[in-house]
This record gives sequence, structure tokens and C-alpha cells, in this order.
Amino acid sequence: MRVVHEPGGIDLAAAEEAAGLFLEALGVSTASESLRDTRGRMARAYAELFSPRPFDLTTFPNDEGYDELVLARRIPVRSVCEHHLLPFVGTAHVGYLPGGRIPGLSQLARVVEHFACRPQVQERLTKQVADWLRTHLEPEGVAVVIEAEHTCMTLRGVQATGSSTMTSSLLGLLRSDAHSRSEFLALTGVTS
Repeated sequence: MRVVHEPGGIDLAAAEEAAGLFLEALGVSTASESLRDTRGRMARAYAELFSPRPFDLTTFPNDEGYDELVLARRIPVRSVCEHHLLPFVGTAHVGYLPGGRIPGLSQLARVVEHFACRPQVQERLTKQVADWLRTHLEPEGVAVVIEAEHTCMTLRGVQATGSSTMTSSLLGLLRSDAHSRSEFLALTGVTS
């Protein structure tokens, strides 16, 4: 299955023009040599942040009947807060209890990237990853924990430097079975 995010078309020329107007409206002159190309760099940077790489969902039969927890820890997360368009960065822990098929391990990181590459809120991102994996892998359980630092909170407003936000979504047996849930949380370093 080919997974592609359709961003609706990126117009870099229009984005560059808008970035120039934005900087000008904030009183930032782009006349100096070091700022002359900032508009274009800004447009390309946001285009990259909003463009996940397409991937093929690769799964394999669970021929051995493996039924224990599979956990990918510390998957890098980078996204942009949809309220201020400032970055948030952190890590995701993604676990599942296999059903009939198992994914290639890199697929877990690709799914996180797929949903992170758009203006986002962390709560939705966490749920989207978990729901997508439940739908496409049909596992016995899925769990996703994301911990991230939001620059909209650390660099502006309250300026709560060093703070982080943690969200979780636990589905199936990783929600309903206390032993499985505890194992996942212990292996991620999150206390239950």
C-alpha cells in the first residue's frame, strides 16, 4: 500500500512573496545581504516541514505467531503547532501487540512522520498514529506516547523553558489489559 500525503499543492513563489510581506509587516528589512534570500529560505523550510515523504507500507505474515509487545522507542518527532506555526520537537514511543501481520520496523517511524508533517496539535497527532496503525495492521493492541517541547510555550508567552508535553493513546489490549499496559509504560520510561 502506497502512503502519500496530498498537501493540496505548494506554490513556493507565492509563499516566498508572502514571507517577504510578513517580514516587512513586522519591521524586518530584507535589504541586507544576509537577509536577502530569507524569504525563499523561509518558504522552502515550511514547504519541507509540511511535506512527508511517501512510503510503501511493508508488512509480513506473522508466521511464528509472535504475540509479545513490539516497541520502537525514541522515534524523533518534529511538527508545527497549528496555533502559532512554531515548531514542536520530541520523541514518540510506538508499540503494538501483533496480529496476523507485522510491519517492517521503519514503518512505525514513517507513520509518525506522515502525520507530523502538517500543522498539528500533539493530542491529535498521537491519536492519528495509533488509529492508523490499528486500522492498517489490525494488531491486538496499539500504544503511542509522544513527549515534545513546544516552542510556542517555551520561546513566547509564558516562556516555560524546559517544559514538555506528554500525550498517549492506548488501544485494544494495550488499553484494557493492565499487565500489557504496564509493560508498555515501563519500557517507554513512563510510569503507570
